[in-house]
Amino acid sequence: MGFIMEHTNFQKVGIYVDVSNIAQNGGYGMQYDVLREFGCRNYGVAVRLNAYVAFDEEKSKTNPEYRVKSLNFHATLRDFGYKVIVKKVHFFYDEFGNRYGKANADLDMAVDALSQSDRLDSVLLVTGDGDFAQVIRALQNKGCRVECLAFRNVSHLLKMEADVFTSGYLVPDLLPPIKEYPEATLQLKWGEEDSVVRGICYAFYREKGFGFMRVLKSYQGGLWITDSRKDDSPYMTVFVHESQVPDSISVFSLPNRDQVFEFKLQNGEKGMQAVDVVAISPTQ
Repeated sequence: MGFIMEHTNFQKVGIYVDVSNIAQNGGYGMQYDVLREFGCRNYGVAVRLNAYVAFDEEKSKTNPEYRVKSLNFHATLRDFGYKVIVKKVHFFYDEFGNRYGKANADLDMAVDALSQSDRLDSVLLVTGDGDFAQVIRALQNKGCRVECLAFRNVSHLLKMEADVFTSGYLVPDLLPPIKEYPEATLQLKWGEEDSVVRGICYAFYREKGFGFMRVLKSYQGGLWITDSRKDDSPYMTVFVHESQVPDSISVFSLPNRDQVFEFKLQNGEKGMQAVDVVAISPTQ
């Protein structure tokens, strides 16, 4: 009874996903059940869950594998509670006679988010498209708190306009590891010793040859409590030695909050340490 009384003021949440934009920009393989949990964290209730998907009818008639995979994917989204809005691919020719397909969901997604926002407290836009910057401002003016989540090629303006921008790479279990790992490693829970996690380097001391990674260990709680020493912080701090920084990354570019790293956790003298560090494409 105490739990129910404590959490009666549920936040009404709307999640709007530009599936093609996300899949083409680092988010292929994203776990939509985890996305729902993230968007509705801290006792939010999903009032709207809209996923906008492209479907090539012409290809589906000649490629049974494509048709089956697409329809199975749509069915999986519905199993997770998403309304699937199918955008048929239309074909055009450029000035050189080259044929190209297009299934732009921007307008539908923007209109739906704005028209449905009167019944929402919080909106999560899952896209990196800068065209949504004006949509964010309109939603905020209607009283909604607006968050954005994306992976690569994220508009800087979009990140600046959102109340919160979260790199999808950093959300626990939202995306499978980028690098290949043994099956035993993949079975470990995010944040356990020897598990694979992703984080950003928020501090680096070049004269000492080491720095610190920030890893989101749980998305329950306040994402703004970045000091991992606080009991209610959802983050953990991970030591990283200069020798573990990939050759492709100059230590003079660190810290850099746009640069995401994937690594294994290992217990050491400094507590949890990052080993086998791999650089992931920046969010912009």
